[in-house]
Amino acid sequence: MIGWLQGQLADRWHQASRYGVLLVVAGVGYELSVARRHWEQLPVGSPELSLHVHQVVREDSWTLYGFESRANRDLFRELVAVSGVGPQMALGLLGQLSSEELVRAIVQADLRLLCQAPGVGKRTAERLSVELRTRLQERFGASLALSEAELAADALAFGDGGGSGEGGGTGDGAALAAVRDELQLTLTALGYEPLEINRALRAVAQLGQAPAGDGEAWLRECLRWLSRSEAA
Repeated sequence: MIGWLQGQLADRWHQASRYGVLLVVAGVGYELSVARRHWEQLPVGSPELSLHVHQVVREDSWTLYGFESRANRDLFRELVAVSGVGPQMALGLLGQLSSEELVRAIVQADLRLLCQAPGVGKRTAERLSVELRTRLQERFGASLALSEAELAADALAFGDGGGSGEGGGTGDGAALAAVRDELQLTLTALGYEPLEINRALRAVAQLGQAPAGDGEAWLRECLRWLSRSEAA
């Protein structure tokens, strides 16, 4: 299995929505697909280039995908593990957004941003967020630098205790849990999906327009946000 290559950049190619390079290593040319964002940053000429590699072996082909860092390759592998996300769609996501932007969009269920990538529809964006949110937050949580408002939203939306225990800056954990449970039951009864509810909770927390223990205020602001989201 090829995991890393270093050689001379002999060619940069672009066919429709696909981008790639020809890397010459010890007299052998390796053709690798790369993300558009990476391709656009490649130097002109024939410099030495090193790439972390993901190799896909099928009966009729061997395909190589190149990345400027191991972290981007690992993120690519997380993406292609999601049902309905193939290598080209994963490269499209990495080509449209920086790795930090992509991780944040998945963790925060920013479907509109995810759908800007080629071939990514709403259902695929939802699957990405549902299946990868926890793993990506665990792996990249420190680099996300979540604000206090976002941590409060996570406590409400996902029941992780608010991150500050009792007496923390975002309110008492029991009050948050009670509000969260009531809101989820009410909004589910109104026909909203879990992902929509979580996004609304996070958005309202970021706006800071509802006290932590005021269920009626949270419901009012969530419904207002959801109605605007549907109209957009």
